[in-house]
Amino acid sequence: MSTAHESHDTDVDAKSGKTTTGHEWDGIRELNNPLPRWWLWSFYACIVWAVGYWILYPAWPLVSSATPGLLGWNSRTAVQEQLTDLAALRAASSARLNTASLEEIERSPDLLSLARAEGRVAFADNCAPCHGAGGGGAKGFPNLNDDDWLWGGTLAQIQATIAHGIRAGDDEGHQGNMTPFAGVLSRAQISDTADYVRSLAGLVPATDPGAQRGAVVFKANCAVCHGEDGKGKLELGSKNLTDNIWLYGGDKATIMQTIALGRGGVMPAWGTRLPASTIKALTVYVHTLGGGQ
Repeated sequence: MSTAHESHDTDVDAKSGKTTTGHEWDGIRELNNPLPRWWLWSFYACIVWAVGYWILYPAWPLVSSATPGLLGWNSRTAVQEQLTDLAALRAASSARLNTASLEEIERSPDLLSLARAEGRVAFADNCAPCHGAGGGGAKGFPNLNDDDWLWGGTLAQIQATIAHGIRAGDDEGHQGNMTPFAGVLSRAQISDTADYVRSLAGLVPATDPGAQRGAVVFKANCAVCHGEDGKGKLELGSKNLTDNIWLYGGDKATIMQTIALGRGGVMPAWGTRLPASTIKALTVYVHTLGGGQ
């Protein structure tokens, strides 16, 4: 076991000729070596720099604010100034986007280029964390490059979705969600319904016994939202079950989970966060990714 010993009397180490601090661990004594001079000067310089920073910049907290510093600078005002400068720089282009309709923007090569440039930046800043850098989506987040739309892919429909969101607390936003059936259907019925849903997409033969039983359950419980043909309804945001494009996955276990527990993802309402011109630019950008109707 290691032991530590402290002596109040310093002495000289026989091998190095240096005085010790009086501390000793397992027979090893700590030498009283001075700190390197460069280290000391660096330390003193840091102290001087810190004092200067306290004087020049906001540093010391007060009751409801902080000391402003002699320079009167802070990061919040700096960012606000940058945003103001950016808004002034974009004022002319934003005005052009604001006065033009979405259709006019897409018909004009100049305006289209402008909208796509601004929309690409806004998408990367606000939408890419969920939909991916190229709009390819992920599990639970729609792919914006295809032509499969829960709430419609026209310019007007995309603009409404971006501005008002989905289940985001905006009264004008999309509200529909997938009802959980765990307390309504038995596990066997949920399994059969999953087989039928997969048969609609060609993943299970229509003659499968489970799919045939599930057809009856589907008609009684699911057709009201997804339609008798399973192709969904835009006004409800219900998925087209026949195209083999899945938001959460098309394997049986995932579909059973969806039927049992329901789904209700949320998309923010960007209309209260972004300028109208940016909403238009985002609309055009998403519409021209490849799947706009």
